[in-house]
Parts: sequence; structure tokens; C-alpha cells
Amino acid sequence: MSGFEPIRGNRIALLVATLGCLAGTQLSFAEEPAPVALTRFGPVRGTVEQGIDVFKGVPYAAPTGGANRFRPPKLPKPWTSVRDATQFGDRCPQLSAPSSGAWSSWVEPTHASENCLTLNIWTPGIGDGKKRPVMVWLHGGGYSVSSGASSVFDGTRLGQRGDVVVVTLNHRLNLFGYLYLAGIGGPEYADSGNAGQLDIIAALHWIRDNIAGFGGDPASVMIFGESGGGGKVGTLMAMPAAQGLFHRAAMQSGFAVTAISPEVAQGMTNSLLAALHLRRDEVSRLQAMSVDKLLAALQQVTHGMPFGLGPVVDGRSLPRHPFTPDAPDVSAEVPLLVGYNRDETTVLFPPAGAFDLDWSGLERQLVSQNLPGDVASFVRGLREIRPWATPSDLYFTITTERGMGRNARAVAERKAALGRAPVYLYKLDWTTPVEGGRLRAPHSLDVPMVFDNVARSESLIGTGIQDAQKVADAMSAAWLAFARTGSPNAPGLPSWPPFNPEQRPTMVFNTVSRAVNDPLYRERQLLAPVTPPPASP
Repeated sequence: MSGFEPIRGNRIALLVATLGCLAGTQLSFAEEPAPVALTRFGPVRGTVEQGIDVFKGVPYAAPTGGANRFRPPKLPKPWTSVRDATQFGDRCPQLSAPSSGAWSSWVEPTHASENCLTLNIWTPGIGDGKKRPVMVWLHGGGYSVSSGASSVFDGTRLGQRGDVVVVTLNHRLNLFGYLYLAGIGGPEYADSGNAGQLDIIAALHWIRDNIAGFGGDPASVMIFGESGGGGKVGTLMAMPAAQGLFHRAAMQSGFAVTAISPEVAQGMTNSLLAALHLRRDEVSRLQAMSVDKLLAALQQVTHGMPFGLGPVVDGRSLPRHPFTPDAPDVSAEVPLLVGYNRDETTVLFPPAGAFDLDWSGLERQLVSQNLPGDVASFVRGLREIRPWATPSDLYFTITTERGMGRNARAVAERKAALGRAPVYLYKLDWTTPVEGGRLRAPHSLDVPMVFDNVARSESLIGTGIQDAQKVADAMSAAWLAFARTGSPNAPGLPSWPPFNPEQRPTMVFNTVSRAVNDPLYRERQLLAPVTPPPASP
């Protein structure tokens, strides 16, 4: 990461002096209503949206194609004239993601290229002497798809509500960001399995060195993300190169309890090489291959599913599993907020018929998913705890708790065990009314709530839903308080104690939110045999 040491010495002095002269002429706000900010690489011009200064597509690193492919990011080239920052940058190369269903109202640019390492900033003001908390969002998509430009990530309302600076960003994904070549490609590819994570670290370096010019405080940076974005947050917490670049963290429905082992990563690499008809000693040919050819091989190997590629425990940039067997010491002083939604699996690839199960169908489905033990006895016990639940209700409860619930609790327990910074656990319980309510409280429902962007999520929430706004008011206020102080407690919110293994306090978000001690105690005891603590793969 030596390429991302800040620009120093005479070079920056000359650049700042040059920009200062420019600021006295064409950058004058009296003559130019659009906001202009100075970065260490050159000036950028944004727009004003609802009283918030917005800068889009600001490069934080160089293009990643050609000789830079699979390698750590490099500094962008400086510029001297004012650079337009009014449009989102290209997203990083990826396969097509679903464009219909629950997420159809989340709109983002579709053009992609390897010149994609850009970030976007929403700030209540520049040049006003304020030092605002900075909230850096890492998008989901399973390390494979999406970008920081989705409409639901718009930071305007958070900026207005909390007087904070919001940053979203793009980084390399799928094989461009996480293809493990260290085992066969030589030292020049030693970091390829975590290139996407190193991109994020490069963005955090940029934020440290430049965000003051956008009204942000580089000493008060929170990283937060959902799904794959939560996993990216968890991984950064175990990366020494990220130490000191963020001061609070939130992991939403994605936890990186473990990363991918070199052996498993090498298996995916071998499959991709075979799909490309390359031998192991022909890795260098990957540098010159077209993006389309590489993506076609990825489609062939993964069938378009966002699995199999992600951060690798490479012994270099990621020396250990993020939260296994314990929480990482390198981020021990960082307060953490972690949680999940009640019914994550209603949208996470539910099997055919999952919404219309009868009791025998539930048992068959659980057997097919290798649920250990006496399944019939297990279902009877859960029915006694939840006599009102349908078979499908229980299916989504069991599958959610075996995955997201188990991992969220493991992270909270292991972080609390360090005893050096608080961790706060939550669960989102609100049921969305779309599709007749059958989605319940699905994966990603927390995103529009945290961003206070209910109106931008019609396909997931519906329109004019006052109850949804109540949930968004509570969640966004808690996240804003956490970004500012390291505690999600704020005036007007119910008290939210830090997690401890005895009482296990959990904030349950709903139209009326409240902290509950161990809200799933009975279910957790019953589920214990089928939800063992996660371990290293």
C-alpha cells in the first residue's frame, strides 16, 4: 500500500498554491453558484441538491485495466483545471444483477469500465469551518455486483437530518477484485485475492487526506455496509492496512465471520482458468484479455450467482479470518453496531414453494437442507413457541437464524469478549406490506431505513407508508448518533445498552422500537443444535 501514502512536500505546496490562485478567480462562489472543493489531486465542481453539496464520480485511484489489473490500486493523476463532478462514475465490471422485484426501484448507472475507482460525496457545506462526522457506505452485492451509485444510497436526507458527510464508492468486484492468483502467479499478484478490499482502503486514505475540504472530520469516520457491504466492513476490521482509517463500524446483514481460505480460493481460480482454456503458467495472459471474455468465463463458472469470490486469508493484507475464532485485535478499540432483519431469506434465493408450505412440506424442505437431528421434533418445539406461525413463517425463521442471526450474534459475542469497545446488537422486525406482506422483514429492508430513503424504495416498501417512516426515523437517528459519538443512543430514542453475554440486549426496530434482553431466548435454545457457532472453513 505504499502507493497510497499522502502526497507531501513541495508537490502539494505547489498544488495548493496553484489552486488558491484559481479559487480567487474562476472558483469564486460569487461568480460560480456550483460548489467547488479542492482535493490534493485537483479541484472538483459539484451540484447543490436540496441544500446539500453533492460531488459525484471523484477519482480516488487510477484506472485498473491492463498492467494494473489484479494489482493494488495506484494514485490518480493530478489535474489542474476544475473537474466536473456532477455525474456518477462508471461502475466496476460485473455480471447483470436482477432488475425486477423487490429492488426494482433502486436505480443505478449501468455503464461499466475498469476506470471505476471513484467516490461520491454529500455534504451540508464546504468551507464553513465545520468538522462533521463522515459516514462511508460500502455497497452490497456479494462482492460481485452493484455500485455506490444506487438511488437508495443517496446521502441527501442523512446530510440534512444529521449534519454529516456521506460518502459512497465503487471498488473492484468479482474476479477483478478477488481472484486469487498469489499461489500461481508470482509476487506481482500477491495481493490479487484482496484487490477489492485494497481499493476500499485506498478510498479511506483519500478520505483521510481530503475530506476536510468537504466539511468532514477525518478523525471521525464511520464505515457501514449491508450484505456484502457488511462483509467488507468486517474484513476491513481485520486488515492492518486499514487500522486508524475509520473510528466506528456497522455491519448490516453481512458479517465476514470467516473469509475464503487460500485452498478454496485456488479452486475457484482453477475453474476460471479452465473456462478460459489457460494453463496455470499462463496467468499473465489474463492482463490482456477483454472484460467481456473474463465475464463470460465468470458466468460459465458461477452461473451468474454472486458466490465463490471474496476476500481471501492470504497471509498478507488479510492475515486472519475476520471474526473467527475471535474478534480481531487490530480494530479492538472501534465501536461496532451489528444486526440483521427478521426474515432475511424471503428474498435470498427461496426454493420453489417456500411461501406455500404445509407442515409436511416444511419438514421435507428442512431435511433437504441437511438440518440435523429429529426434524419433526424440532418443528413441534418451534410450533409450541410460536403457535400463530405458519409453516412458511417457521421456514424463514429457521433459515434466517441459521445464517444471519447466528453470525450476527457470533460477531456481537466475540467483539464484546474483547472488552475494549462497545458493540450494539439489533434486529429489524417491521413487515413490509408489498406483495401482500409475504416478504415479511426481508434482506435489505434496513437499507432505505438507515438512509431515510423510504420514498426511493417503492418496490420494497410501497408508497405513502407512514409506519415505514417511523422505522426510518428511528434507524437513521440511531446510525447518525453512532457516527457522531460511537453510541446509537440519542434524544428521542429508546435506550439501547451495549451487548453483553448475560442479558444480551438487542434493539428491536419496529413502528415502536425498544431494547429487549435476549428476544429470541427460547428459539435460540431450540435452534442451538442446528446453529452451532461459525468456525473456520
